[in-house]
Amino acid sequence: MTAVETHITYSNSYTIHHEDTYMTQEEDWDRDLLLDPAWEKQQRKTFTAWCNSHLRKAGTQIENIEEDFRNGLKLMLLLEVISGERLPKPDKGKMRFHKIANVNKALDFICSKGVKLVSIGAEEIVDGNVKMTLGMIWTIILRFAIQDISVEETSAKEGLLLWCQRKTAPYRNVNVQNFHISWKDGLALCALIHRHRPDLIDYSKLRKDDPIGNLNTAFDVAEKYLDIPKMLDAEDIVNTPKPDEKAIMTYVSCFYHAFAGAEQAETAANRICKVLAVNQENEKLMEEYEKLASELLEWIRRTIPWLENRVAEKTMRAMQQKLEDFRDYRRVHKPPRVQEKCQLEINFNTLQTKLRLSNRPAFMPSEGKMVSDIANAWKGLEQVEKGYEEWLLTEIRRLERLDHLAEKFKQKCNMHESWTAGKEDLLSQKDYESASLMEIRALMRKHEAFESDLAAHQDRVEQIAAIAQELNELDYHDAASVNSRCQAICDQWDNLGTLTQKRRDALERVEKLWETIDQLYLEFAKRAAPFNNWMDGAMEDLQDMFIVHSIEEIQSLITAHDQFKATLPEADKERMATLGIHNEILKIAQTYGIKLSGINPYTNLTSQDITTKWDTVKHLVLRRQFAAQANIIGPWIQTKMEEISHVSVDIAGSLEDQMNSLKQYEQNIINYKSNIDKLEGDHQLSQESLIFDNKHTNYTMEHIRVGWEQLLTTIARTINEVENQILTRDAKGISQEQLNEFRASFNHFDRRNGMMDPDDFRACLISMGYDLGEVEFARIMTLVDPNNTGVVTFQAFIDFMTRETAETDTAEQVMASFKILASDKNYITVEELRRELPPEQAEYCITRMTRYVGPDSPVDALDYISFSSALYGESDL
Repeated sequence: MTAVETHITYSNSYTIHHEDTYMTQEEDWDRDLLLDPAWEKQQRKTFTAWCNSHLRKAGTQIENIEEDFRNGLKLMLLLEVISGERLPKPDKGKMRFHKIANVNKALDFICSKGVKLVSIGAEEIVDGNVKMTLGMIWTIILRFAIQDISVEETSAKEGLLLWCQRKTAPYRNVNVQNFHISWKDGLALCALIHRHRPDLIDYSKLRKDDPIGNLNTAFDVAEKYLDIPKMLDAEDIVNTPKPDEKAIMTYVSCFYHAFAGAEQAETAANRICKVLAVNQENEKLMEEYEKLASELLEWIRRTIPWLENRVAEKTMRAMQQKLEDFRDYRRVHKPPRVQEKCQLEINFNTLQTKLRLSNRPAFMPSEGKMVSDIANAWKGLEQVEKGYEEWLLTEIRRLERLDHLAEKFKQKCNMHESWTAGKEDLLSQKDYESASLMEIRALMRKHEAFESDLAAHQDRVEQIAAIAQELNELDYHDAASVNSRCQAICDQWDNLGTLTQKRRDALERVEKLWETIDQLYLEFAKRAAPFNNWMDGAMEDLQDMFIVHSIEEIQSLITAHDQFKATLPEADKERMATLGIHNEILKIAQTYGIKLSGINPYTNLTSQDITTKWDTVKHLVLRRQFAAQANIIGPWIQTKMEEISHVSVDIAGSLEDQMNSLKQYEQNIINYKSNIDKLEGDHQLSQESLIFDNKHTNYTMEHIRVGWEQLLTTIARTINEVENQILTRDAKGISQEQLNEFRASFNHFDRRNGMMDPDDFRACLISMGYDLGEVEFARIMTLVDPNNTGVVTFQAFIDFMTRETAETDTAEQVMASFKILASDKNYITVEELRRELPPEQAEYCITRMTRYVGPDSPVDALDYISFSSALYGESDL
């Protein structure tokens, strides 16, 4: 014990010096106070009881404190009991000088313990000076009972007071501020006992208005169950305006020493609870990972066979439904799974970081549920998904071709059958026999036109036969009806040829009807030509390749395109008017039973040309609309990817600054989702219009989808990386400046976008002052690259730079804590666990600890040693 010097003024006649702060002016032995008979009575009783609590260990006691210490014998015995040391042999005589000699031996021993007694002699003690005797006993109490009490590096008195405040803080009506009036109602003493031994006192039944009852309860319980003698009288404390501080401190210090063992057990229990809480949280994360991984793999397992199914439907409608199902899969079903996959990787990385920081072994998922297994399964899903989409488009094009041919066959058959309808009857009529010349000429002209028309329809009949043959070759599902209809048309065509040959000389009357039709043809030609020229110009503008260098230029193109779209309604009116002329021609022909040849003598343009070219213009509008949006979104995604990568390597600010920046980027990305949805809508319109190519942009919807998913994954992973860095920084106790220095060193040697080669890693360590030999560097590489991948990540670099200096709990520390709870036994009982730990964590230990087998061990003995080792993945220590 280092000698310290204390200074206490008891009276004008003697002084005691001590360096420790518990002997400040507050504790000065004020002469006026010593004259207070109430205080002197309390000190006499308390100090006497305190001395007897030690003297009885030697089989003796004192009755009168100023009389029984006068010969020095019991004083020397008291010092031997409380110090555990032997004093010099006392003088046996009964003369005054023998007594003085013995008291001096006691005073010399006190001085040898670092307490310097100034201006005090043995004579005052031998003469029975009560104030001097009480002062000497208080000095002994301070030195041997109170001086070593220190909480958070405070003085002895302050430490004892702080201990009392902490232990009684939760109790109602208790507010310990000093060692006098704070203890008058007895509740503080009862609270101290209840805090450590709740089985001894029912605190809820105590009343603040019953101080004597409370004090006597505390005194009786302490004496009976805690071996603390009754050192005070309840009536003296209650009836004294300010109880004696030294008497209270002496009595309270006995409680501190009585409960010191419980404090140690409480500390050990807290450490175990902390370790078990970490394990329970980690196990919960492991279970969540296993569940999420199982669900995701099961979904992939169910989805792949659906995507691998390549059995084509027979109709376009059924195939379009397959395409719609696939779109629902891409828009509705897959995006949440993408998020689950990303979240799964984030949860796995966070779990491994927490295990690493808590000195636990790494988490190994069940077989087939590693992150790499999920990535491989996901890769397989995307491969069959890509093939499925290509197959769908191919089949749709094939069915489109079939439907187009079938529709073309049907249309041509309808046109031919419409043209031939009634022709056999007309050709069989003998109306020319009774007609006038004009009528005959008209019938003749009509017949001549019919013959020309008949010749022109030869190509259509041949086309119908050719289409029917192609439909048969392409295995059209309704080929039987096609063949039947084609045969009927061919048979009818042969019959019409025979009838036409018989009537050709008598049919001249049709000429007149053709004059009206001729006028309509001319009007059609006059209106169709300028409208056709307008559509040619529109197609030229829409098909023109544009070169832009900025978002503003793209936006300008979008504005111009919107202005053009505004003119489409007026153009559509002109189209309908022009087609109306053609429809009027058809109506006249149908009314008079005339089959048109389909050729306008004044123009090569047909209504089909107008309709086809109009559809082309609408398709080009859709292409330009999609391209304009895609040319903005594609570069935006790339820019955000680059900005995120810059934020992740920026060391100018703190990790919290980086996290705030990344959260802002994440919010901007979420807000941008409406643009992606609008582009998906434009893409769907294009596909429904069977538009599969677009020369105005290099971005396809698949490019945009992949880029968007990569952007979402990148921002999520980058945020997770910064979160793990914050976890590492806080858990390892490194400063932001140290972390910035580590990041700067890593970035300087990083040539692979977030990873260092072994040679660059060696150079980085050398630059930071490491003296590396081959053996040492090989050892370090096994730490930072345990899987021998050939690269060092930033997280592995940070772990290495902090792991050897970090303060972490260990298996040995946990064992030591359990050993305290078990009272130094090699096993711990179920009862002890339930008494010392909270219920949830006690049951956690009980269900996981194995039974301890040993000589004389109880049936509920548990092996805490192997349990502590298992927490850290170690063999029994």
